[in-house]
Amino acid sequence: MELFATIFAMTYQFGDAFAFLVISCAGLAVIFGMMGIINLAHGEFIMCGAYVTAASARAGLPLPLAILCGALVAGIVGMAIERTVVRHLYHRPLDSIIATWGISLIATQGVLIVLGSTMQGIGTPLGSITVGDRSYSAYRLVLMAAAIGLLVGLYLLFYHTRFGVIARATIQRPQMARALGVDTRRIYGLTFGLGAALAGLAGGLYAPTMTMVPTMGSTFIVESFVTVVVGGADIFVGAAPAAAILAVIKASLTAWYGQLFGQIGLLVAVIIVIRVLPGGLSAWLKRSKQ
Repeated sequence: MELFATIFAMTYQFGDAFAFLVISCAGLAVIFGMMGIINLAHGEFIMCGAYVTAASARAGLPLPLAILCGALVAGIVGMAIERTVVRHLYHRPLDSIIATWGISLIATQGVLIVLGSTMQGIGTPLGSITVGDRSYSAYRLVLMAAAIGLLVGLYLLFYHTRFGVIARATIQRPQMARALGVDTRRIYGLTFGLGAALAGLAGGLYAPTMTMVPTMGSTFIVESFVTVVVGGADIFVGAAPAAAILAVIKASLTAWYGQLFGQIGLLVAVIIVIRVLPGGLSAWLKRSKQ
């Protein structure tokens, strides 16, 4: 029984870290990995989803519907920002960094002024389970399942739907897609909105586990970028193995030395990958198959 409890504890910690990395990086991977836009407002889209989720849940909506509302609002806000700001900055990466950083500052300070320094949370649902002499949050198991479902859903969307084929064609060969009659501006807007909605979904899923503050997005932003950089440009080939490797590093170092060393381990890992594999895991995996 003690051996089982130890194995379960290690698996649980790995799964929790894996879920956090996958869910938090999904929206950034779509916007940065596919569109080439370095979105420094990613954390604020997450914050938007979390705030809307908390407000909707307190208004009486069931938590799953509240989470969907958070994702929907974040997606709509993302499409509005793409139309008014980001659309003019494609192929200008430095300008997009400055613009999205400015949006991040405006959003954080705006929420602080309008809603205050904190917001009432909604509490973690589903209670806990006990294995051995330790208790574990059952909701974290839901997040692990959600991470796997998210990866499968994105794969099906971009590889087995008409929108996915058109989106990939538009992002890879915009001139050819435009020549074939595709409204590339619309596709860019929808893809950016999808990335923002995924960020809002991350905020909504983790809203029951976190304190609602305007700067909560910073909790996600570093690990999101680390996962995307390690995974590389192809989110479907690189995201899952990158999240798995980083989850092992983070869970192991956190269990042995504490959370600070877990964060340091992630940063060291991304430095090594940038030096050894500049294209990330996805580029290396594709080369190995050729």
